[in-house]
Amino acid sequence: MRRREFITLLGGTAAVWPIAVRAQQSAMPVIGFLRSTPAGPFAHLMVAFRQGLSEAGYVEGKNVTIEQRYADNQIDRLPALVDELVRRPVNVMVANVLAALAAKNATTTVPILFVTGSDPVKDGLVASLNRPGGNVTGVSFVSGALATKRLEILRQLVPNARTIAMLVQLDALESVLEQREVQAAAQASGQQLIVFDVNSAADIEAVFVTMTARGVDALYVGTGPFTTSHRERLAALAARNAIPALYPLREFVAVGGLMSYGASITDAYRQVGIYAARILKGEKPADLPVIQAAKFDFVLNLKAAKALNLALPDRILALADEVIE
Repeated sequence: MRRREFITLLGGTAAVWPIAVRAQQSAMPVIGFLRSTPAGPFAHLMVAFRQGLSEAGYVEGKNVTIEQRYADNQIDRLPALVDELVRRPVNVMVANVLAALAAKNATTTVPILFVTGSDPVKDGLVASLNRPGGNVTGVSFVSGALATKRLEILRQLVPNARTIAMLVQLDALESVLEQREVQAAAQASGQQLIVFDVNSAADIEAVFVTMTARGVDALYVGTGPFTTSHRERLAALAARNAIPALYPLREFVAVGGLMSYGASITDAYRQVGIYAARILKGEKPADLPVIQAAKFDFVLNLKAAKALNLALPDRILALADEVIE
C-alpha cells in the first residue's frame, strides 16, 4: 500500500471512530438522579446508590450512564430539571420525595424511583405500598413515625430537661406529622415543647439566639431535606450554645452532632440502586412493592458528649449501634 493511500485510510478511520464510540455510549441505559437539595451534602448517597447498582451488575461508565441534577433547595427549579431529564431521555429516574412528586406530575411513562422519609401513599406517590401501580415505586424510611422513640432517648440522656425545642421545616407533610407526634409525646411527659419553623440559613441562626434566651434544655431536630442539608451548621451551633441535640440521621453525628436515631438513608439509596438495576433489566415499577427500610441506627458521639459534660448512662451506651469517639 502506498504511503498516501495509507494516510488517507487512517484519516478516514479516525473520522469514523469517534462516531462509533458516541453510538456505543448512547446505547448505554441512562439513569436520571434528581434531588431538590444541593449536591455537596449528599455526595455519600450517590456512593451508596452506585453500590446498589454494582451489586446488581451495573457500573457507571461501563454499562450505565448517570445524569445528576440538583435544585439547590429551589423547589421551583424542579419541573425544568425533570423536563431536561425526560428529554435526555433517561430510562429511569431516581429522586427524593419533592423531586419525585415533580417527576410524577411530568411523566407517566418514565419509571420513577423515590427515596422518602415520609409516607409515599399519603404524599400521593403510589396507590399502596404492596401494589404501587403506575410508573412509581421506591424505598420509604418513614422517619416521622419514630418521633416518640427519639424524644424518649433525648429524655433519657437529659432527664432534667423541662423545655425542649423542635427545629423543623413545616412546609412538608412529613414534618407536620412529625411535629404532631413530638408535641403529643412532650405533653404526655409534662415537658414544654417550643416548635421553630425554619426555611433558611438565616432562620437557623436566629432560632439559636432565641433558644438560648428562652433557656432551652435540649433540642430535637426534625427530619427533612432542609435540616439534613444544613446538618454541619446545626451541629456546630448546638455545640457552641451547649444544647444537647438529637438528630434524625447518622449523617448529623458524623459531622459533630451529639446523637441520632433513625433509618439508614445510605442503605435506602443502596436498595434503590438495586431497584434501578431491576428496572433496567425489564421489570416494571408497578410490579415492585415499596421497600420499607429495615435498618435503624442509634449513633452516639462521645467527643460531643464530653464537650457538653454529659454523663452517658450505661443503658444508653448499651442501646447504641455505633459510638463515634
